[in-house]
Amino acid sequence: MVAVHCPATEWHGSVHYHHTGGLTLSTHLTRRVVQLYVGLALYGVSSGLLVRAGLGLEPWGVLHQGLAKHTGLSIGVVSIVVGAAVLLLWIPLRQRPGLGTVSNVFAIGVFMDATLAVVPDVHGLLGQVPLTAAAILCNGAATGLYISARFGPGPRDGLMTGLHRATGRSIRLVRTSLEVVVVATGFLLGGSLGIGTVLYALAIGPLAQFFLRIFAIPGTAPAPETAPARGTDPAPAPASTGNPAVAPASPERAILPR
Repeated sequence: MVAVHCPATEWHGSVHYHHTGGLTLSTHLTRRVVQLYVGLALYGVSSGLLVRAGLGLEPWGVLHQGLAKHTGLSIGVVSIVVGAAVLLLWIPLRQRPGLGTVSNVFAIGVFMDATLAVVPDVHGLLGQVPLTAAAILCNGAATGLYISARFGPGPRDGLMTGLHRATGRSIRLVRTSLEVVVVATGFLLGGSLGIGTVLYALAIGPLAQFFLRIFAIPGTAPAPETAPARGTDPAPAPASTGNPAVAPASPERAILPR
């Protein structure tokens, strides 16, 4: 008689784990989900802090704030509406959203409004400068958390990569063109553009790259290198038809979550 060995298993509630890796896979997925939502929440908080600091917002934030002033909606709600509208542009570009994409549309705006509800405006450079620095640092950490979770790109990043593929133009050119249009439109609508916008553009790329290494999840493909941003949220390189990338990106292919 031939003895057949079966791997030991256990039942935990309704979930059947194999000692050969089921528990590890479950823990791995749990960490990814936690990182996704902690990252999105922190991103919304950091965006709200930039508003309260009053020294200038990131490019899409400038647009959201300008639209908020003319619609009577909160900046968080405007962020959600713009995100949903941008997501519709994915259809002709044949982009495929993931859990992170849909979550991005709603979570950032919700946490941004929640932050604005409890944090008052800060006046005077002694308060504004440290708050701006803290917000940018938090944004970099949020970017590392969100991208490393690898659940798909934000709607704005997907638009960028979709246009890159559809037009054949470089990521840098597409991204820069989008940001110029977004910032100019937001500024004309009354959005806040200032030294904080410049500091964000200079710092977010290096910060994102640093935190991508810190929050990388063992067992997944390495997170992409992010080029120094000119002012949008750093996001992943295209390798699952969107963002959180699957393979390291060259500077020309570097993308920036939103």
